[in-house]
Amino acid sequence: MLIVGGGAAGFFAAITCAQANPTAQVTICEATAHPLAKVRISGGGRCNVTHACYEPRELVQHYPRGGRELRGAFHQWQPRDMVAWLEARGVPLKTEADGRVFPVADDSAVIVDCLQRAARDAGVAVKLRLGVRAVERCESAEPEANAGTTGAAAEAQGEGGPDAARADAAESHPATCAGGPRFRVTLTDGSTTECERVLIATGGNRASVGTTIAQNLGHTIEPPVPSLFTFHVDDPRIDGLSGISVGQVSLSVPTCKGLTSEGPLLITHWGLSGPAVLKLSAWGARAFAACDYEFPLKVNFAPPHTRESAQHALAALRTEQPRRQIARGNPFGLPARLWERLVQVGGVSEGQAWAGLSNARLGALAEALCAARFAVRGKSTNKDEFVTCGGVRLREVDFKTMESRLCPGLHFAGEVLDIDGVTGGFNFQAAWTTGRLAGLAMSGRA
Repeated sequence: MLIVGGGAAGFFAAITCAQANPTAQVTICEATAHPLAKVRISGGGRCNVTHACYEPRELVQHYPRGGRELRGAFHQWQPRDMVAWLEARGVPLKTEADGRVFPVADDSAVIVDCLQRAARDAGVAVKLRLGVRAVERCESAEPEANAGTTGAAAEAQGEGGPDAARADAAESHPATCAGGPRFRVTLTDGSTTECERVLIATGGNRASVGTTIAQNLGHTIEPPVPSLFTFHVDDPRIDGLSGISVGQVSLSVPTCKGLTSEGPLLITHWGLSGPAVLKLSAWGARAFAACDYEFPLKVNFAPPHTRESAQHALAALRTEQPRRQIARGNPFGLPARLWERLVQVGGVSEGQAWAGLSNARLGALAEALCAARFAVRGKSTNKDEFVTCGGVRLREVDFKTMESRLCPGLHFAGEVLDIDGVTGGFNFQAAWTTGRLAGLAMSGRA
């Protein structure tokens, strides 16, 4: 059994396979010298291993792509299972107020060490600085008469959906291979090896060899684009306010109907970030890529207020506190510096009291609070949470086993699939779950 990629999904699949079938020879090939690199840097070095959402129907709502396919998979392995697995291996976890789950040690090294130790104890061979250059079907595994299966399966997908495609592929390519190994693998050192099953778990990097391998074996690749990123905004309303965070905002994109997000917002030296922005970037990943990351952004700094309700609230303050200076009022609990800037943007002079605020200025202040429009001009990758949408087309994969519907013996796990979640531990959970199911299927003991 060959695992291509030594990340979260690859390691967990290898561990699962080796533990389920101790006689299996399981090898991880990692092209770099740093296995589990993303696990090590995620969450600012703390590793947000999963999210405390234990109902699959709710859990899948956090996946812009792949939620429907993952629902059944989460019934087999979900956050509660992952928490139990880690804690049983001596890694106590904690759940923070927003639902994110971290090791009590606040150190990703304990997760990395746990996975490496589990792999070693299970007998998994880990080969570093050794990548995979190509994967080919062995002639003995694919008789010449069946050479047209990939095309037939693709046609079945168009006519009867994924179930028809899988039936067609299974009929042409039996699940077992009496003639010997299914795959011949060429490694980056020039050597070759043969194996019965291959798992592609190379992540979502657009330069990933995993998508090339999948495509060469008949799979369709959805074009990868960034999914979690921050917004470049150059605007005097936030200039000089870097580091200020707002506990709850509401974001929307006027040019994309229905594209909204809520949550904390962080003002940075290059623009806007924080969970609200990252979530919006995930749901709008393809739309934002299509417009080259230039679009209008509407920000409500004081939800659940609307422009109208905020105007009413401000008018009431004018009546109740006529002599109080507006800049010192801050009735919506915003950071003081941000409130002062919004007051200034609303055309209120320094030291002005509520009594002197005209209806026009009051309306302008309400708009600055609840209907502020910013121009986004580009993006920055959130390096700790680097995620892409795109990858292997989901309907070409059986989510009970993570096996290819087009090429028996080929499995996928993690971000090489067209799956991505919002920030908060959801992408790691998809990696653990798909890795678990792939590992069980590859072991032959599912």
